[in-house]
Amino acid sequence: METSADADQDPIRLKSIKNGKAFTVPHKDRLGNCRSVKEFEKFNRIGEGTYGIVYRARDTKTDEIVALKKVRMDKEKDGIPISSLREITLLLELRHPNIVELKEVVVGNHLESLFLVMGYCEQDLASLLENMQSPFSEAQVKCIILQLLKGLAYLHHNFILHRDLKVSNLLMTDKGCVKIADFGLARVYGVPLQPMTPRVVTLWYRAPELLLGSKTQTTALDMWAVGCILAELLAHKPLLPGGSEIQQLDMIVQLLGTPNENIWPGFTRLPLVGQYSLRKQPYNNLKNKFTWLSEAGLRVLNLLFMYNPQRRASAKDSLESSYFKEKPLPCEPELMPTFPHHRNKRQGPAAEGQSKRSKV
Repeated sequence: METSADADQDPIRLKSIKNGKAFTVPHKDRLGNCRSVKEFEKFNRIGEGTYGIVYRARDTKTDEIVALKKVRMDKEKDGIPISSLREITLLLELRHPNIVELKEVVVGNHLESLFLVMGYCEQDLASLLENMQSPFSEAQVKCIILQLLKGLAYLHHNFILHRDLKVSNLLMTDKGCVKIADFGLARVYGVPLQPMTPRVVTLWYRAPELLLGSKTQTTALDMWAVGCILAELLAHKPLLPGGSEIQQLDMIVQLLGTPNENIWPGFTRLPLVGQYSLRKQPYNNLKNKFTWLSEAGLRVLNLLFMYNPQRRASAKDSLESSYFKEKPLPCEPELMPTFPHHRNKRQGPAAEGQSKRSKV
């Protein structure tokens, strides 16, 4: 397991995208060649990620509106938290239309404080879902999910697990471009797969293998979260809003039926299986829950909700689904609705922090 001490022993050299210069993050956080946060005019607080508060701000040099994410240092005595280093090093390497862009890293008034300068998106899906007067149409849902799948296919192709996908971590620009954000829990994975802590992914979006204590994590856990997001957008409410881990597991069983060795080889050997007495539920109730959804739509959901992680649909496979090729066809991102009241208010709904959904 990596620790902050490990990071101190092996300084990480990072590149500033903005000015093309390099800087080093060693034991004492000596950040050379970084601009000061004083060059940015902070407006309102627009949210809170896994590892830091996010502000809307203006770059006084370029006049560009950006998102300024303050890296939490409150519990760190010996440098930048390893979680933040992970996010920085990952994001500096990632370039995709559906991944939030890390433009540069700037320092605060004291060298102990660090800010990430991110591309600004006008809203997040969680606050939109709570404030929209009418829900997204199915064509708009398809547009959102296709963009999510494209970003995720890029991440997985580059051996990165996001591990915290949820509607509050999906941002949207005023041109309808969806971007995956908050990489504080993201990890690079390889072969052989390394053990990781199972307590990742917000509860409502957490895959059953994590709830049952699996420490081997694959891209399948992100795909389960995609299923939850798709279902949430289609149903206009969270699909599995459990209040505890045992309730979460029970809600999954009620919806999909009781897992067994036949459909999920290795299920009985998962670490926490013995701690739960799962209800006997022989039926999959997805069709009853989404009576109006086409066969292709139900097939996508069922593939995303496969109990066996090895059989769960990949992002690449899901992009080829006939669901996205049948009517109603996905609308173009440029035709997605815009929400100027979110954009123009310096003290908008998100200024108070997270939406209700992101507090789970």
